Amino acid sequence: MKYLLALLLPAAAFAGIWPENFGAFRRTAVQPADVSDRALWDEYSLQQSEQAQYESATQHFTAVAYRLQDSTGAYAAFEWQRPADAIPTKLGKLTAKTPDGLLMAHGNYLLIFKGRQPQVTEIDALYQTLPELDSSPLPTLSGYLPEDHLVANSERYVTGPVGLERFDSGVPPASAAFHLGAEAQLGVFRAAGGNMTLAVFSYPTPQIARERLVDFQRISGAMVKRTGPLLAVILAPRDSNEAERLLGKVRYEPTITWNERVPTRRDNIGDLVINAFELIGILLVFCVVAGVSYGGFRAFRRRSAAAGGGEAMIMLHLSDQ
Repeated sequence: MKYLLALLLPAAAFAGIWPENFGAFRRTAVQPADVSDRALWDEYSLQQSEQAQYESATQHFTAVAYRLQDSTGAYAAFEWQRPADAIPTKLGKLTAKTPDGLLMAHGNYLLIFKGRQPQVTEIDALYQTLPELDSSPLPTLSGYLPEDHLVANSERYVTGPVGLERFDSGVPPASAAFHLGAEAQLGVFRAAGGNMTLAVFSYPTPQIARERLVDFQRISGAMVKRTGPLLAVILAPRDSNEAERLLGKVRYEPTITWNERVPTRRDNIGDLVINAFELIGILLVFCVVAGVSYGGFRAFRRRSAAAGGGEAMIMLHLSDQ
């Protein structure tokens, strides 16, 4: 019995992400997913990985899930795992059709389907079952990459020195200073003189970016531009004029949130005066109705008393005392 429990407990522990049923398919096997390049996965804060096999009467496919700490890690893993020949789909912003299936990121999850592309209804149902789902917003740094001449699927999101070494090794981690809260979005751009990699680093404040600019300018052959809290960097471009034009397209546009109290009808002086007159009118009508009612009641009592012989009067003979 102990040996049976020892075999069943690991399998139960693995079945934490993928449901028993997926549309018309039934799960037939589940195990931890293979994790290559563990250092980069750790930098993206991988928490759990799981691979499941699904089968129906006529089909079968493999589903792989990676649960990360937040949506930023899932976004970075999506760009890293996306094949160069992947095609965007209408299933979501972070979805890509691969030669053998579908790759997608949702919240803090990276989901990979091999052998079949799931339907919308199946994916929507899966979203309702994902444990520990994080719904924090996606990073906005990718919006600062120019769209012109960007090589498809070349973007990479960098959150630390491991990713920086993998995707843009010419920038020293000490210059990037990730301990200050830096993140970077990379992209490869086509140019007449040859492709060049543009890296846009984001810092918490413009002051930090201004301080880091000095270190980036010391990198041999680097062309650097600061705009707000962003630093745009191109290393050793073959054509400095093309690099200059590309850097010029990176512009920081601050987003200002203005919290302003929305006035209501109670704040309108005109409505206040009208309401006051309405109240006075109601009080006047009430007073008139009450006065007429009371006067009519008194008149009715007098007539009733006259018809019955008059009202009895109590007299106090105080002078006789």
